[in-house]
Amino acid sequence: MTGPAPRRFGFAFASSFRRPLSLVGIRPDTAWVTVDDTLVVRYGPWRLQTPRANIVGAERTGPYRWWRVMGPHMSMADRGLSFGTTTAAGVCIRFREPVPGLAPGRWLRHPAVTITIDDPDGLVAALNT
Repeated sequence: MTGPAPRRFGFAFASSFRRPLSLVGIRPDTAWVTVDDTLVVRYGPWRLQTPRANIVGAERTGPYRWWRVMGPHMSMADRGLSFGTTTAAGVCIRFREPVPGLAPGRWLRHPAVTITIDDPDGLVAALNT
């Protein structure tokens, strides 16, 4: 038995974010999401990976304030992770078991990730089916 066909989504880059993000290695060719039996998020040098079975929900979110979304961020309130490239819209993905994604190793885990993808509705549909 095989799983769903892999789907790939790019990040939506605001023109004003492109240059500063590229300085830390976040560019359209290094920032993407794939979904099949596993969710893989690549955001420049950062990676987050989890089995699809660990995803409990995904919803469209935004718009955002630029200082809360540009670059990698961790919420001090709930340790949620954000990988942002635009203020327009994104997707918040919640996990059953928190996952590593921001710091090396496994000691810092995140209960959710918000990503500013180029097709938020398509990603939500792909994750909620």
